[in-house]
Amino acid sequence: MVKKLLLVTASLTLFFFYGCNDNDDDPINYAHDSMFFIDYRDLNGGSDGMAVIELDPESPNFGHISSKLELGVGVLPHHIYYDYFAQKLYTTALGGSYLYQIRTVEDANGNPTLVNATPVNTGTSTVGEDIFFTSDGRYFVTFMGGDGSLKGGSVGVFNASNNQLIKTISGSIDTNPNKFIMYPHGISVSEEKGLMMVTSTIHPDLTSGVGNTCTLIDLNTYEMIETYTVADSPSDMSSPVEVLLLRGQFPKFALATTMLGGDIWMAPYNPATGKYDVFTKAFDGSAMGLGWALEMYMDNNKHLYVSFGEPGKVLVFDISNLPNLTLLRTLDADQGAHHMVFFKTKSGRDVVAVQNNLLNLPNLNSGTITVVDVITGEKLGTVDLRNRYGILPESIEGTGGPSNYLHH
Repeated sequence: MVKKLLLVTASLTLFFFYGCNDNDDDPINYAHDSMFFIDYRDLNGGSDGMAVIELDPESPNFGHISSKLELGVGVLPHHIYYDYFAQKLYTTALGGSYLYQIRTVEDANGNPTLVNATPVNTGTSTVGEDIFFTSDGRYFVTFMGGDGSLKGGSVGVFNASNNQLIKTISGSIDTNPNKFIMYPHGISVSEEKGLMMVTSTIHPDLTSGVGNTCTLIDLNTYEMIETYTVADSPSDMSSPVEVLLLRGQFPKFALATTMLGGDIWMAPYNPATGKYDVFTKAFDGSAMGLGWALEMYMDNNKHLYVSFGEPGKVLVFDISNLPNLTLLRTLDADQGAHHMVFFKTKSGRDVVAVQNNLLNLPNLNSGTITVVDVITGEKLGTVDLRNRYGILPESIEGTGGPSNYLHH
């Protein structure tokens, strides 16, 4: 079984996954191991898969891969997630069966070892992207390819106990241009409000179409409520990639990053209407020479970390006074800065490991993982997976549970 951090009560588990509950002001300081799961792409024509890698720069095994699981040629595993109780491990995939449950065990030394992958039936939905697990035993998966049509896209609703598909949510822009799902990638849920939001990013072939919206969906009826423009104009194909519905103790806003726009957008929750107001630009990446805004994470200090693939930076923001988004510091990574994990080194330094690669796109595919001190900004170490192993990291997650305080 996956080595778990959450050997605590159900209430603490709730606290951890939702960034909090409204009655608790301070996050729990979980200690994380320094071994991590990565999804990877093979560069030599072999099978893509998952691996376990040591990322503490203070370890003599820094950068060593101790376990690998091959998933198949062209599977392209893409995002790694734990279920709600951190007992099951999943990865989405751009090819192959699009969604897999991963089995792991611990070896004699207590180290995580990858065992096998079980495909999950996704029905007609293709190109798996993000997952969100809810407390009532469901999980939601965005499928950027949908049914494979030119303007496709869908959200799959699954039973978390048996991985059975419950519902496929879809809606064409041609049928209703004010309420649709197209090329969905990012997903976020506010259970307290009964709302879910997904982004419209880009057609899976990266050429046939680009989105510039986010769509709000009723979490229980699965009906689309509203589709919002997240761009400078209707003709600005900004490509929103991730969305975060802040919840619990955080100010009630929706945040979205735009991949091609390179910006951060924000929309306040309106209790009178029960939905979010219009999105406005909260941070202009181009003003700082930044592009390809990608992932959003919270650390235990309630700071927002946003990765920018160009030129490879992670910006740290204070979000305690929204709608004012206050930049605290900028951390250097490599081109293609993307997913992150947070942990402590052996000596106790607070660090973030940044996975630097986006779909092997030119100038966004360094193929490295950089480890940076989150306080000083010092780069403590870099693992060059491209040259050392002939692979590119696609995503990253902790082997002891989610290595962040709050993701989408």
